[in-house]
Amino acid sequence: MDQIFDITIVGGGIVGVASAYKLQTAYPHLKIILIEKEPHLADHQTGNNSGVIHSGMYYKPGSLKAKNCVNGRRELVAFAKKYNIPHDVCGKVVVATDKSEFPFMEKIFNNGILNGVEGIEKIDAQRIKEIEPSAHGIAGIWVPCTGIIDYRAVTEKMAELVKNMQPKSEIHLGEEVKAFENETQHVTIITNKNKYQSKYVIVCGGLQADRLAKKAGVQLKEKVVGFRGDYYELTDAAKYKVKNLIYPVPNPDFPFLGVHFTRMTNGDIECGPNAVFTFKREGYGKTDFSLRDTLDALSYGGTWKLFFKNMKFGIDEYRRAFSKRLFLRTLQRIIPSLTMEDLKPGRSGVRALLLSTDGDTRDDFKIEYKDRSIHVLNAPSPAATACLAIGEQIKEMAEKHFDLGK
Repeated sequence: MDQIFDITIVGGGIVGVASAYKLQTAYPHLKIILIEKEPHLADHQTGNNSGVIHSGMYYKPGSLKAKNCVNGRRELVAFAKKYNIPHDVCGKVVVATDKSEFPFMEKIFNNGILNGVEGIEKIDAQRIKEIEPSAHGIAGIWVPCTGIIDYRAVTEKMAELVKNMQPKSEIHLGEEVKAFENETQHVTIITNKNKYQSKYVIVCGGLQADRLAKKAGVQLKEKVVGFRGDYYELTDAAKYKVKNLIYPVPNPDFPFLGVHFTRMTNGDIECGPNAVFTFKREGYGKTDFSLRDTLDALSYGGTWKLFFKNMKFGIDEYRRAFSKRLFLRTLQRIIPSLTMEDLKPGRSGVRALLLSTDGDTRDDFKIEYKDRSIHVLNAPSPAATACLAIGEQIKEMAEKHFDLGK
């Protein structure tokens, strides 16, 4: 404990590591320690999402999500090119299968224009077939700047660069932060293994963001609620049915983008995810259960308001989670030729959503400062795409609130 770090970053997902990378790049003299409770970086949301580089067309113009997604995407692609991270800016089609979807398709197209998403165009059924021969749609949007990437590889490269820039900076894995003690000149960070002194703290806790914020004394009304997303994969014999990325027009009444098709950087094709309430924040199996997490979520009024607002969707999602046939039926709306034999079970991921007291999940990114700490309270999709822009925003907040020196 004789060593005092300049900044401690709690959380080794892509947002935490991007924040370390941005700060270390701007201030090479800083001694930064990053603490992650899992044995590897990017072990939760970062490493279990669909690996898409989002364009930025779904988000409200002027929002942090919109600005950070567009700016972050461009910076992420440049980073991937510079450091040979597996990626491919392959483009995607958003497919409408019914005229009732046209008004919302028009809205997201206009959002894309306002958000500065380059190259997007409205396309007809014939053009959809040219891009994705197996897909069925009556109209759509071609989004050429969407891509795929290995987010784990991005996270690991940024961590490596931090260490190269400042050998005195440290990354500690398999160590869980249990408490914070605010002193006059520093914060003491208590883990399950050690105590560290740090002038300042940045918390990027993902699925544990609300709990870590409360440990640091942040008054927070909202709670993080987890939603598991299950994927199927196409068998080798069926992979030809998807060239790159195919998305439905998202339902404006439902807080998720809907089941889509994604070619991964390793050539696998994923179909999903659905979205079901999870009884364990870091539970990836369909029957995983944590009494603490369940009580935490179900004793919160916002959870029940979300359930009641989305009752029909929620029931449908749960039925699909346990029925391959129902999952297939959803996929067949876009690719009618898919069969049961084309699908095999894939992996799962869990999304962290900071749920407001009125049950709204569509809140913007939420980053707040208190005392000697910055807290990333809400960073759902497209946070991975936007990670470098979010890291830049956190660096600017640190410059405003912390004495970083030179």
